[in-house]
Amino acid sequence: MTELPFLLDALPQAHRDRLLALARDNSFPPGGRLFDEGGQADRFWLIRSGEVALDLYVPGRPPPVVQTVGPGQLLGWSWLFPPYRWHLGAQALGPVDAWEFPADEVRALCTADPVLGYQLTLRCAEVIGERLRATRIRLLDLYAPRTGAP
Repeated sequence: MTELPFLLDALPQAHRDRLLALARDNSFPPGGRLFDEGGQADRFWLIRSGEVALDLYVPGRPPPVVQTVGPGQLLGWSWLFPPYRWHLGAQALGPVDAWEFPADEVRALCTADPVLGYQLTLRCAEVIGERLRATRIRLLDLYAPRTGAP
């Protein structure tokens, strides 16, 4: 058996089974765009193989990559909070295989089973905190003024 994604590994088996029952297999080709910043966040993925670059829209420039997501990781958390719009963009760096989850159905499952909903929200909050920290560090690296001798 392959290692479970971070989002699923601490869930009780019954909750994991209910969530995975909503998943469908999906694949993306190298360079495939999964979503764009500001678009409708109506799904999310758990990456099984491959890597996805998360990027940020910057007017007049190519979008800088702020983080890379790979096997076992959650791709997309904007589906969890209104107005359900992507905060970043995402592009496959190579072939990607993932479980895709429909946001409406997962939110309905969380409402119907508050214990599952609470556990899933906690796991997503951990991911959000880590992504925000990593994005901040990457943006500082990209855009902070350089100091020192010329």
